[in-house]
Amino acid sequence: QVQLVESGGGLVQAGGSLRLSCSGSGTIFRVNAVGWYRQAPGKQRELVAGITSGGSTNYAESVKGRFTISRDYAKNTVYLQMNSLKPEDTAVYYCNGASTYSGTYYAPLWTWGQGTQVTVSS
Repeated sequence: QVQLVESGGGLVQAGGSLRLSCSGSGTIFRVNAVGWYRQAPGKQRELVAGITSGGSTNYAESVKGRFTISRDYAKNTVYLQMNSLKPEDTAVYYCNGASTYSGTYYAPLWTWGQGTQVTVSS
């Protein structure tokens, strides 16, 4: 079990950028993949970006071309660079390891962290 810590959220105007960070109490890379998810009020949690152990990336259609997932093994951290933010990107963002994955479906592996709030104003 890895305890996850997400950070980097905040309030930003539409068109702005944020970079989220995900780190863990143990190595977060001894898994098949790591994903960034988000949950908006009244909606289900959804995967927005994932990166596999082999370095392949997957993105939800709604964020393709705007969000970029990356990782830093030395820092045990996965990042989500979010550009051209839109009000509909407003949500709590979480990261998690994935035991299995298929396309943009990543099976969450660990207990969810507290997430980091992203609010995009119009």
